[in-house]
Amino acid sequence: MKHLHITLALALGAATGLAYADPTPHVDQRQSQQEQRIQAGEQSGKLSNGEAKTLNARENALQNREAAAKADGKVTPAEHRQLRREPRRDSRAIARDKNNAVTSPK
Repeated sequence: MKHLHITLALALGAATGLAYADPTPHVDQRQSQQEQRIQAGEQSGKLSNGEAKTLNARENALQNREAAAKADGKVTPAEHRQLRREPRRDSRAIARDKNNAVTSPK
């Protein structure tokens, strides 16, 4: 009986799309880390309000591009390359802005 429940649950999960794997988990993980870095930079004063606003806008744009890439149900190799490249660029921008001379007034 237990085997029947497991088989039924697996079949139901596959039929409803619960077995769908996210094709871009690395993007979500990087975004989460980078949002934390931006927030930490704001709190420490290493990022000015303008820098934080620009960096957050970059993160939102990446999130929109990721959603657009997934919208048709398939992330193409070109979309995948771009979605892997952009977080690296954003990460460098965060580091550059956190380590420049512009700081937030305390």
